[in-house]
Amino acid sequence: MIADDHPLMRNGIAAVLSNSPCITVMAEAGDGDAAVALYRQHRPAITLMDLQMPGLGGIEAIRAIRDINPQARIIILTTFNGDAQIYRGLQAGASGYLLKNMARTELRDYVLSVHRGDSRLPADVSSNLPAVLTTEQLTRREVDVLKLVATGHTNQRAAGKLGLKEDTIKSYMKSILAKLRARDRTHAVTIALKRGFWES
Repeated sequence: MIADDHPLMRNGIAAVLSNSPCITVMAEAGDGDAAVALYRQHRPAITLMDLQMPGLGGIEAIRAIRDINPQARIIILTTFNGDAQIYRGLQAGASGYLLKNMARTELRDYVLSVHRGDSRLPADVSSNLPAVLTTEQLTRREVDVLKLVATGHTNQRAAGKLGLKEDTIKSYMKSILAKLRARDRTHAVTIALKRGFWES
């Protein structure tokens, strides 16, 4: 099954995979909710999942599918290779992680290898893993705070927006700067975007 909100991307991937005699594309989903429903209906051996989709996002869809079948094999297929996204995808239960710019033969071969039970990550993805393993991840609330900072909110305005005290925002910012090893707020935002805590 292919889950991606861009029809041309889905069609292209389906065309590549359909050229292999041992791969059949059973279903295509345009968002996470449809992906979960179609997984429940078709139970594909492999699901290719985009991360950024309307409605239920890719990470949430992976979790939902793994709730249906803990053995589900899901490969994240995305343009985004920040280590935070890799971490979140693997934590959610993904079996693999591919970038959309990979060659056609690599895509087919990787799908078949995951189907055989191989869970190795491609070199261009695994090269980012040391950062995952050696640095702390931001919490969901810390990401919310930093996103507001990125759009120009002061601590006071961010506090009002999130229903928190200004001192609480200051505490979050102190933690964020320490975790990201950032010099200041602007540096923290730059690091967070590069590592993929959210898309710009």
